Amino acid sequence: MKRQRTAQQKRVRLDSLQQINLHAAGLDIGATEIYACVPEASAVENVRCFGTYTAALHQLARWLQACAVDTVALESTGVYWIPLYEVLAEYSFELYLVNARHVKNVSGRKSDILDCQWLQQLHTYGLLQGSFRPSEDICTVRALVRHRDMLIRYRAAHINHMQKALEQMNVKLTEVVADITGVTGMGIIRAILRGERDPHTLAQYRQPGCRHSLIEIAQALEGHYRHEHVFTLQQAVALYDAYSQQIRACDAELEALYAQFTPPVDLAEHPLPAATKRQRPGKGNRPTFDLRQALYQVAGTDLTQIDGVNVLVAQTIITEVGTDMSKWPTVKHFTSWLGLCPNNQITGGKVKRRGRRKTKSRAALALRMAAQSLNRSHSALGAYYRRMRAKHGAEKANICTAHKLARIIYQMLKNHSQYQDIGPEAYDERFRQRRIRNLKRQAQQLGFTLQPDGSPTVVS
Repeated sequence: MKRQRTAQQKRVRLDSLQQINLHAAGLDIGATEIYACVPEASAVENVRCFGTYTAALHQLARWLQACAVDTVALESTGVYWIPLYEVLAEYSFELYLVNARHVKNVSGRKSDILDCQWLQQLHTYGLLQGSFRPSEDICTVRALVRHRDMLIRYRAAHINHMQKALEQMNVKLTEVVADITGVTGMGIIRAILRGERDPHTLAQYRQPGCRHSLIEIAQALEGHYRHEHVFTLQQAVALYDAYSQQIRACDAELEALYAQFTPPVDLAEHPLPAATKRQRPGKGNRPTFDLRQALYQVAGTDLTQIDGVNVLVAQTIITEVGTDMSKWPTVKHFTSWLGLCPNNQITGGKVKRRGRRKTKSRAALALRMAAQSLNRSHSALGAYYRRMRAKHGAEKANICTAHKLARIIYQMLKNHSQYQDIGPEAYDERFRQRRIRNLKRQAQQLGFTLQPDGSPTVVS
């Protein structure tokens, strides 16, 4: 007996394969040469090879114009595609930046020489989907933000070198100071490099906010100051200062770029709302200028009003996804692009794989870090995180909360609205009322009437 399927399959109408992009071109990009393919009716020699120098890129663009090409597909190969993409954008081509993994999933004959032909053929039939890329002004800021993150990572390595040199001298500065790059820590380290060895004199650099006393700090600073260890400490501090100077220069450039943006809302009519969190400038790798005001000028809304989202997380999200939410038809498309929603693979009525889609999105990583900080937050989002953690565990709770943050940010950027926290008590009451409505509906479906505790029983 043939087994009957339990779930009815959704039927869709499949149109016959037809050419959609009649004037499409495909480009195979390499380090030293670029293969270009245009439709056979556009040129006698529809496949040509170009160099990668700037003059050759402009020559390629002019040849595509002569062949009446209006849309171009190219793979995102390393960083080699960036100069060509920028040059072709100046010639007003419709560009499709294609993920190489998606091209390989479509079967067909292809080799290194015929790769451009394969891209051109797939693009002609509309089988390629371009990757998301924000506007040019956002891309400019994004490049500097990513460069700044790289400088911070490089500087962090030299902080570890400073700690290693101090440990080799048996100077237990990390035991009595929370951050050796703070005012107290750097004051003591620079005094050591100037030749000061008396622990009581070094302890005088203690700031009033330190938890440890002068005596405890002096005991920790009784070290064995060998020449080679002091030299390595000096080298590490010099490199730390060099990267700090470059970060400050990057902050100045970012401040100038943010000032060039035209606010999407009238700042006089809708000024920046009052800050709900205390954020000291320069603390926690934050820039020295007013980044919150700059981001409000770019987005027209203050994402830092959301619990768990600080200025650095807001900057990462805005520079990675931009401010134009029309790129995603719905909020579900947005969360799917971020990889923060389920991506179950079902075939033959069976679930072969569960879980979300693997992605390396910097915006998704920033949202997960923001969600993790809500563990002890006295807010509605904090209550939601703790409920999800009790139900699914910490890892899934992190993804669920990041998904909720993405939905909130999508609506704020789309409508230029502000976020209002209802508080954990109101959230718990809403969740309680929702559970009561669900129980009443289930009882009604089973032929029962749900009565609150203590009410008189009605006998039917």
